[in-house]
Amino acid sequence: MSIIIPANTLAGGFNVDNSCRFDRASSSAMSKSSLSGGSNTIGTVSVWLKRSGIGTDQRYWANYAGSDSDRLQFGWQAADKLYIQHGANVKFITTRVFRDVSAWYHVVVAIDSTEADNANRVKVYVNGVRETAFDTFNTLTEDGEIFMNNDKIIIGERQTSDLFYDGYLCEVVQLDGTAAAADSFGEFDEDSGIWKPIDVSGLTFGTNGFYLDFEASGNMGNDANGGTDFTESNIAAVEQSTDTCTNNFATVNPVDSGFKVNLSEGNLKFVGETADFIQQWGRTTFGVSRGKWYWEMTKIANNPCIGIVTMQSPINLALENNTAARCVIYCSGQLDGQDNSGRVNGIATSIADYADDDIVSCMMDLDNGFVYFAKNGTIQIGADDSTTGNPASGSSGTGAANPTSQLLTNQHDGVWSPLIFDNSSNPAATAIYNFGNPTVALSSGVADGNGFGNFEYAPPSGYFALCTKNLAEHG
Repeated sequence: MSIIIPANTLAGGFNVDNSCRFDRASSSAMSKSSLSGGSNTIGTVSVWLKRSGIGTDQRYWANYAGSDSDRLQFGWQAADKLYIQHGANVKFITTRVFRDVSAWYHVVVAIDSTEADNANRVKVYVNGVRETAFDTFNTLTEDGEIFMNNDKIIIGERQTSDLFYDGYLCEVVQLDGTAAAADSFGEFDEDSGIWKPIDVSGLTFGTNGFYLDFEASGNMGNDANGGTDFTESNIAAVEQSTDTCTNNFATVNPVDSGFKVNLSEGNLKFVGETADFIQQWGRTTFGVSRGKWYWEMTKIANNPCIGIVTMQSPINLALENNTAARCVIYCSGQLDGQDNSGRVNGIATSIADYADDDIVSCMMDLDNGFVYFAKNGTIQIGADDSTTGNPASGSSGTGAANPTSQLLTNQHDGVWSPLIFDNSSNPAATAIYNFGNPTVALSSGVADGNGFGNFEYAPPSGYFALCTKNLAEHG
């Protein structure tokens, strides 16, 4: 089983293939200008999104014509409440907060200023349910102009270099002249009750409506409805992701990380700080207790580590007393005061050191209680072991001191997570973790046996990417 089954991710039904990864640190956004015509009273914006950064002001959609008085914007407050502002006076702020970085949300904002009832002029839906509790509810005047078709539409920020969004977006839809309810874009699954997407290609988009499906990696701003494409800014082909609302992938979890961790690029790039290394760790959004799982780490600088840890273990205790705690760490260089190159869990081994740009793979076999590591595609030797373990057959090698088995034997009944860890106190480490959606171009590009994920090296037979479609079958 998995400890987390993130919302809005089901194996069946309409499938969303791609999302776009927006990175606040990279100032990524897209826009199109010179809009003309369209309705000035009625419109809808529907977006599926998975947040990466929380606790900061962010906007994922905006219409802007040069000043605060003629701008409409949707996004998040620093308090993580959904925020909608129209001009200088109209404002909606939800009472509840949205801090789940493991799940996809579906947000629909439908506006119709011709409604006689002021409570119905702006309707907000999250995961198919209309929001009714607001800290602030300052609505439109009847028949008042709405700013959906002003000069410029922006995805991923409020205006030029301002309040960038941090996370993933997919199925971005704008309807011009229609105030549509959430059921135009999704439905509740009849078996699970989970809100899921439906095909939107048959909707009436109107004059300036559009549909971003992010399926063209060479043109991420392509309007699949046939309208004018968006112009990308700091969005490359590699920002196309298969992490979507119908197949959710693991990422590093900023809510379950040390306070000296800096995450970016969809919570897949990790940069530590020049301080106490015990605070520079992180787990992922998924924890699993069975199955066989594969992921990779690219070392960029200094001494990032890869490994696994139980969800139950306090990380600081696990790292300070690694030979007794329920974690396994493969690092390059000193760990916990031991000055040996190439080690697993601080135990001096014949396992290879790794250098900048090397790719280290982790294979976690929770069915048999083993974990394996590979450097640039080659399975490494364990402590005092002359024979490498074989992930495909479930063998750990012949050495009695093999650390890949010593901490998991009779202990693999817990819930385990991939572990990220900066083993550098000064200077800090930098690494990119790939759970199936790389943030850099790969020289090969290999999926798992189910066709999911994109890795530099092929996962061994029976090992899979940590995504919800694989969890449904193997987790």
